[in-house]
Amino acid sequence: MPVFRQLTTKDVALTVCFTALYAVLASIPIFQILGMPNRSITAAAVVAPIIGVLLGPYVGVLSTALGGTIGFFNGSFSPPSFVSGVVTALCAGLLYKGKRIWCAMVYLLFLAVFSFYPYIGPAWLFPPSMWFQIVGFIILVSPLQTMATQNLKSDNNARFFFAFFIVSLVATLAGQISGSLTFMLISPVPADGWLVLWQGLTFLYPVERIIIGLASALISAPLLKVLRKSNLESLTAK
Repeated sequence: MPVFRQLTTKDVALTVCFTALYAVLASIPIFQILGMPNRSITAAAVVAPIIGVLLGPYVGVLSTALGGTIGFFNGSFSPPSFVSGVVTALCAGLLYKGKRIWCAMVYLLFLAVFSFYPYIGPAWLFPPSMWFQIVGFIILVSPLQTMATQNLKSDNNARFFFAFFIVSLVATLAGQISGSLTFMLISPVPADGWLVLWQGLTFLYPVERIIIGLASALISAPLLKVLRKSNLESLTAK
């Protein structure tokens, strides 16, 4: 898989449009980031998987990175939110383009570093907290992910909705892992504090990620349908 490709005029136009959309949505809070007072998960988290699917992994990453930078300097994005959005768009785009192996490598890399981060990683302090992240990886490497990727281009609304939910769930879990790792890198929380945090998040972050995945699927289903009927889908990811 080539790492870089030349941007076309269409890529630049799409990047500008979705960067602006992402930056605006970054200012709309949905619910508080678990473990980070005064910081919220924003509507941008719901749109990040959609941007990855529509624009692909390359332009999607560029768009979320630029939009996230604007959100960061506006005070609506924290470093974990910035990283999470970029990784979510990357993984969603890779899955949509059928590059599951690359997505699995990204997911597993972040999961391994996050889990075994010296002394305070959840693998050391409270391994059960990783259960849903592991479920996400199992889904990613299972036939269910293959079926979901294929059904992303289905005209059947139910199949498309379920397929996009699976893709979005895996992508947003990868984003959650990378965001959590970023939080660990910048937060001076003592080991006892991390233990309490991992215990408290065990059944909370799965609900958070499922909600984001469902919301992404609810938005993308009618959006993609309109694009297809209008013959505009060809204007997006290549």
